Amino acid sequence: MHRICLLWFFSAFLPCLQAKEIFVAPNGDDAAAGTLEKPLAGLQKAQELANPGDTVWLRGGVYKIPATQLARAERIWIYLYYFNKSGTAEAPIRYWAYKDEHPVFDFSAIKTPDVRINAFQVMGSWLHFRGFEVIGVQVNFMGHGQSCSVENHGSHNIFERLSLHDSQAIGIYALSGAHNLFLNCDAYNNYDYTSEDHRGGNVDGFGCHPTRGSIDNVFRGCRAWFNSDDGYDCISAQEVVVFEQCWAMYNGYGTKFEKLGDGNGFKAGGYGATPVERLPKVVPRHIVRGCLAVRNKASGFYANHHLGGGDWFYNSATGNGTNFNFLERTPDNAKDIEGAGHVIMYNLAFKGRLVTHLADDINGKPNSFSLGLKLTEDMFVNVDEALLTGPRAPDGSLPKTGFLQPKATDKLGELGYTAFPAAK
Repeated sequence: MHRICLLWFFSAFLPCLQAKEIFVAPNGDDAAAGTLEKPLAGLQKAQELANPGDTVWLRGGVYKIPATQLARAERIWIYLYYFNKSGTAEAPIRYWAYKDEHPVFDFSAIKTPDVRINAFQVMGSWLHFRGFEVIGVQVNFMGHGQSCSVENHGSHNIFERLSLHDSQAIGIYALSGAHNLFLNCDAYNNYDYTSEDHRGGNVDGFGCHPTRGSIDNVFRGCRAWFNSDDGYDCISAQEVVVFEQCWAMYNGYGTKFEKLGDGNGFKAGGYGATPVERLPKVVPRHIVRGCLAVRNKASGFYANHHLGGGDWFYNSATGNGTNFNFLERTPDNAKDIEGAGHVIMYNLAFKGRLVTHLADDINGKPNSFSLGLKLTEDMFVNVDEALLTGPRAPDGSLPKTGFLQPKATDKLGELGYTAFPAAK
């Protein structure tokens, strides 16, 4: 009996005892030992060496990815980094920025024509990426499609404190895989000025379009601003997507507020013209809670013709083309109807067009727009938009701005609106 217990102990904890550290640096060498003193040059080599429980430390500086970089090619895609090795529940593989250093992966030299470029292609599971930037991912074709800074197909992965910006690519694109967490990430200034009509209509900050069985994908504490299409998009999703305490600002615009793509803050669902026989047997109800939408070109929060509605709690919006648009679709996906299947509670709309396509008998109150409250700036702790794109807290959490946070002493505070998670 004791021998069995000892065998179990060593089999359970051996991966942790054997875990190693691998170092990568811009001035490294893939022929080196991969130590702190003699780091590797590239992540692909580190992935080859990494095993469950290992940590790959990314030293600060700019990793200028050469034009010859290629991990894998499949049909119309090229993958510049390809992560197909998995960790385990007890021993994930970590790809983390070292201490407080700032690694930046610059893909601007990759201009391979007529292919879709994915910088980080994540196929493995039980992986944790943290604390680096991805910039300069290109689009080099004229037809329909997109490039991606990060594309995920694995499960039980964590993407934390990633900054995906100044590219022609989608920030994070999640297509399959379950139980993934996208935590405290930023996607901004992403604009495809090359393909199709040069308006960047395929470049969202964050896209999540899970396949059947790809459950429990959560975006928490993320920000998306100045992306040429939408901030967050989960069109054609087969499973529920959760957006929690996320912010979306100025999407659908260029950095000088020139009009570009669709421009929704949160596009929560919809299936386009998909025939009824190809729709999910159970249409997912996406959850948007504690989120903030500011001055997006189209709608701040958009149901996007979704069937059956969604759940919208404690969200706040101001200055969008329309703050809340609850447009719904009939069960056969044949025609649009006023949003009647939603649950809408404790949402706040300030300035501009407050709400559209909301059925009279909707299951949701109190909301500022359903109570008929007249809101003024002096009812809020802060209305300074400049604070929204400021630096994050040291732990990666959203900055504490007080933006659109109702004062506890006014009518909104009396109704409970001081609990707005997005405003804390």
